[in-house]
Amino acid sequence: MASEDVVGKRTGESAVNTIVNLAEEAKLAREGVKAPGHAVLSICKSLVAGGVAGGVSRTAVAPLERLKILLQVQNPHSIKYNGTIQGLKYIWRTEGFRGLFKGNGTNCLRIVPNSAVKFFSYEQASSAILWLYRQQPGKEDAELTPVLRLGAGACAGIIAMSATYPMDMVRGRITVQTEKSPYQYRGMLHALGMIYREEGFRALYRGWLPSVIGVIPYVGLNFAVYESLKDWLIKTKPFGIAENSELSVVTRLACGAAAGTVGQTVAYPLDVIRRRMQMVGWKDAASIVTAEGRSKELLEYTGMIDAFRKTVRHEGFRALYKGLIPNSVKVVPSIAIAFVTYEAVKDILGVEMRISD
Repeated sequence: MASEDVVGKRTGESAVNTIVNLAEEAKLAREGVKAPGHAVLSICKSLVAGGVAGGVSRTAVAPLERLKILLQVQNPHSIKYNGTIQGLKYIWRTEGFRGLFKGNGTNCLRIVPNSAVKFFSYEQASSAILWLYRQQPGKEDAELTPVLRLGAGACAGIIAMSATYPMDMVRGRITVQTEKSPYQYRGMLHALGMIYREEGFRALYRGWLPSVIGVIPYVGLNFAVYESLKDWLIKTKPFGIAENSELSVVTRLACGAAAGTVGQTVAYPLDVIRRRMQMVGWKDAASIVTAEGRSKELLEYTGMIDAFRKTVRHEGFRALYKGLIPNSVKVVPSIAIAFVTYEAVKDILGVEMRISD
């Protein structure tokens, strides 16, 4: 009987503790404070949503992504890819269906964590920037402005790019391999190991500086244009497109398309230079990028400025926009799909905070 009393007492205490804990969580929820477990779960869901958004959007435009990189680094004296339609047909004819998606697996391995970190970093950076902005006298009730969103997006882009840059470097080299080039890299891990052994650790971050400089306007403008355009549409309701402070999927896709167009046009030359710098040090890249018997000067860049100078001198200013058309065709749906997928997955997972908030 004594043991039964002890068990009953413990059971009663456990029930009381459970009720107290639930009451505490309810109180925290009413006060707008999330329990630690809830916060961790929310972070995980946000990261998952960002990762899914990145994987879905990049896979949808993988053939255009590969063609863009091939156009960026191809030998200007031996043109194989001449435009979007012709380039895609050439890849299909010479490498088949799989050739259109070559490097996409590696790209997804890179873009999933990159996208997850980018979206999550944007949410955290925008919250922090807004908090700092509200500390100024008379700004207590201020909202995010396009400039603040641009700053938050730039922070998110730098963090995500730096965290996953070696994978981007490897993806560029794997994507450039064609049916006639030495298949030096069998996959991401193999490529990482070979580059580290043959070229050193610094080679994994070759082209990082133009990447970071380019990602500031690219990601910053993507978030700033997307969110500002959405806010404007919701507040002004032109043509009755906004109902109950919500936009349709089609309208959000259009906002994402506009954001992608602005961002990629501003940052594209830096993307070209990044790709070319990533080829430096790869002994088999000469068979892909330079003509036979021609000096390898185009592959020997001492830095970002030198790469800009040599590219313009040897190929003209237009070379800085090689691959822009397939990239434009790719970026517009890619950014649009990424934003809409991100918000849709967060809705499915039940995450309260969205980038619009």
